Amino acid sequence: MFTMGLTSFEQIAIWAVFAVAWLGLGYAIFLRSQILREDKGTEKMQEVWGAIKDGADAYLQKQLKSILPLIGVLTIALFLSVYVVPPTPEALERFEGMDESQVRLWIGLARAVAFVMGAGFSLAVGQIGMRMAVEGNVRVAAASKKSFGDALRIAYRAGTITGMLTDGLGLLGGTVIFIVLGIAAPDALLGFGFGGTLLALFMRVGGGIFTKAADVGADLVGKVEAGIPEDDPRNPAVVADLVGDNVGDCAGMAADIFESYEVTMVSGLILGLALWHITGRLEWIIFPLVVRGIGVLSSIFGTYFVRGGETGRSEDAMKAIFSGFITSAIISVAMFAVAGFFYLNNPAMNEWGGWWRMPAAVAAGVLLAILIDRLTEYFTGTHAAPVNDIKKSADTGPATLILNGVSVGFESSVWSVVVIALTIIASIFIFGTIPGVEGVERATFILYGVAMTGIGMLTLTGNNVAMDSFGPIADNANGIGEMSWSGKTDKETKKAQQIMADLDAVGNTTKAITKGVAIGSAVIAAVSLFGSFLVDVSRAQANLGVPAAEQIQALGIRVDIPQVFVGMLLGGALPWLFSSFAIQAVARAASLIVLEVRRQFKLGVLDGKVKPDYAQAVSISTTAAQKELVSLALLGIVTPIVVGLLLNVEALGGFLAGIIVSGQLLAVFLNNSGGAWDNAKKLIEDEPKDPAKNLGKGSERHKAGVVGDTVGDPFKDTAGPALNPMIKVVNLVAVIIAPIVVQYQGVTGAALVAVWVVALSLIGVLAWAVMRSKAPAPNMSASVSSVKTEPQKKKVAKKK
Repeated sequence: MFTMGLTSFEQIAIWAVFAVAWLGLGYAIFLRSQILREDKGTEKMQEVWGAIKDGADAYLQKQLKSILPLIGVLTIALFLSVYVVPPTPEALERFEGMDESQVRLWIGLARAVAFVMGAGFSLAVGQIGMRMAVEGNVRVAAASKKSFGDALRIAYRAGTITGMLTDGLGLLGGTVIFIVLGIAAPDALLGFGFGGTLLALFMRVGGGIFTKAADVGADLVGKVEAGIPEDDPRNPAVVADLVGDNVGDCAGMAADIFESYEVTMVSGLILGLALWHITGRLEWIIFPLVVRGIGVLSSIFGTYFVRGGETGRSEDAMKAIFSGFITSAIISVAMFAVAGFFYLNNPAMNEWGGWWRMPAAVAAGVLLAILIDRLTEYFTGTHAAPVNDIKKSADTGPATLILNGVSVGFESSVWSVVVIALTIIASIFIFGTIPGVEGVERATFILYGVAMTGIGMLTLTGNNVAMDSFGPIADNANGIGEMSWSGKTDKETKKAQQIMADLDAVGNTTKAITKGVAIGSAVIAAVSLFGSFLVDVSRAQANLGVPAAEQIQALGIRVDIPQVFVGMLLGGALPWLFSSFAIQAVARAASLIVLEVRRQFKLGVLDGKVKPDYAQAVSISTTAAQKELVSLALLGIVTPIVVGLLLNVEALGGFLAGIIVSGQLLAVFLNNSGGAWDNAKKLIEDEPKDPAKNLGKGSERHKAGVVGDTVGDPFKDTAGPALNPMIKVVNLVAVIIAPIVVQYQGVTGAALVAVWVVALSLIGVLAWAVMRSKAPAPNMSASVSSVKTEPQKKKVAKKK
């Protein structure tokens, strides 16, 4: 361990955090053994479950093959990036005694290995978490025949496994890098964060396209045209829909929250290092790791406060889940204060404003998570006015229902921004009032406070991921029940179906809440990374001899400079282009699913003449998702590099500001409008069926609700969630390339020619990505028209 002047207490604290990371992973293994002991239900339930499991595994294997080549290229690029700029003073100090070429080699290897580790951990969280969610869903369906409390407990604890994996691996990776590299850790942490964020983007985009292509296609033909229930086993797209819930909401969201967890830690440690230069104190670096360890313990305790009785409804489940969240929050805040008092309460830290400032900033982050939780539940929950107003607007058709949902999404974006703005203002009050700290130093302290707010916000990552995974687990359990119990009308089955429907409705709200937290954390993390960007640019300028008064931290990002304003406009536009391509991909694939389901219905699937071919819909969704993975990721990777090379580093700063503001507003709008439409539809479905009064399933009001839901599906499950990792990919790329841009800004001669060649080549890559995203997937139309069901194949064989 590189001690870098750590006290014996600090060394013990670091190793204790390392042990807590392993404790989180051990708790995940313990919960796994609990879940696997639960009953898997009837043979029919296990048959449906097996089809979902096989489809999800096949998709993730194909996805991994699609992204590995780009991961390999970027690993080499990150290794070589350290040879373009001089080593940092921290790297030279860490590897004292080595010459500069040796230091570059070690830092390059550390960054590349950390990138692979971040990508691997993100992949593990997504894939293992999804597989445990699949193991849980059939057991939740079986438990629903016993009691409401058992079904709730299994669903939440199956989700907690993913939460503990996120906590444990995120904390383990950051701690190991710090133990090995000490003050040079930020060089590698950037690679660690970038790897996790890039994998999250892949899994979010691919999973989101898969799940919503199947969902939209299944709903439009099944519910609207044929009038059959949501998870009717006769619908050929129903298994693809259930598979999509796992690859999108479980694997995608788990990786998304994991990378947010990583990135807030990365930005906190980079800014903590900047404060170490100012104050000479290591507490700014050590305390964020301690906070993360406290969060793991608090999430474990909170798990046992989520419980229900023999009977219950959706409001009881929501109350139980929120009680677990609040319990973890209270424990966390109390432990922050205790840790801060005993560790930070010393004369040296009191010179820099007192021990209470860091715990207060972290507590503000926990409060932000709770406020976003409540705000999102208000706009998307089934018991609040917005969703009930949307439900009422179904009386006059789909147009007014969609307009009402759009207005709800717009309003929710505004209040979300207000809450985040107030949190940043709180950081200004906490860290901007330290006596004797002015100018650039004051700004660095404030940005550190914002980073600590982000760390606090994701302290309860275990709870957040459990809440998110609860959604698809309950949804899949409901689907397994519907497909397995089709035609049964006994009292026990009806009771189980009601329990599943109630948990499914709660799952929609918990998914929306978690997405709201993920979006909020993305903005906070992006603001923190923006601070890291300013710090790194100033240090690169200082290495080139630029006076302190002329460095970017002193001058700021001035929007009255045309290049900066252009950068801001481009940054603001990127989330809209990205969302457009993601939704287009869903629309194209959903159209093919619609055609396929209609074709199978014409063959007599609805009448039982032939069996539905579930594999074809899975294949269509998989092909559509794989096609978009690399091209959409390249938009986030290449665009900031082009802006930096062609418009200079200040314009790159403007680009980051634009994408943070625009991306936040758009992501919240997409998430909350989609969630509100979905729950409005479920409220209509819960009405007593009465065609004469236009109530319940199959009514015109229900059809209007389904239309709203299908419009909202790619909003809330594809484009909206994918914006979170995309924003952070852009910010991390900007932080990594900023010193390179500074190094080659204003060059002439051959160096200028080389810069332009690289920039034009990257523009060509962007053009390819745009054209690929707009092109139809190869051979998909042919595959839809040429596929034959088993009866057709038998007829062909007889003719031969």
